[in-house]
Amino acid sequence: MATATAKEDENNLLQVANNQQDNLITHEKVNSAFSGEVVKLERGNAKVVLETIEVMRADDLGLVHGGFIFSAADFAAMAAVNEPNVVLASSSCLFLSPVRIGDKVTFEAIEHQKEGRKRTVSVKGYVHEIKVFEGEFKTVITERHVLRLDLLKNIEE
Repeated sequence: MATATAKEDENNLLQVANNQQDNLITHEKVNSAFSGEVVKLERGNAKVVLETIEVMRADDLGLVHGGFIFSAADFAAMAAVNEPNVVLASSSCLFLSPVRIGDKVTFEAIEHQKEGRKRTVSVKGYVHEIKVFEGEFKTVITERHVLRLDLLKNIEE
């Protein structure tokens, strides 16, 4: 049995990511260069891979700015819920280890609590086997897009 080359492995991963992105019905316009690529998508479960790049640099030593890590974790949480109108309500996060330019961070998101339109998703991020991020994301699924909700209606009446 022939072994796949690194290029074939990369092409296979891209194909899997493209297939998963096709099944994504939320946050479809998120820039995968900054928030990661969905490589696994199941009901209540998602995996997002973020390849850290030079524009994410925070200092001369190659530290990645935490905002990019948070963005990818948030995207993984939204993908795990995978509803068209899911929005983030709150989060509690721990940045456990630094991430460097060139690192590939894998985020695993698991929806573990449902209550009406509310969902709670746990997200863990790893560089190889090292856990670099852990967070809990509380989300809400709105009836319409959050920018189309009439939030001021009750205040004016």
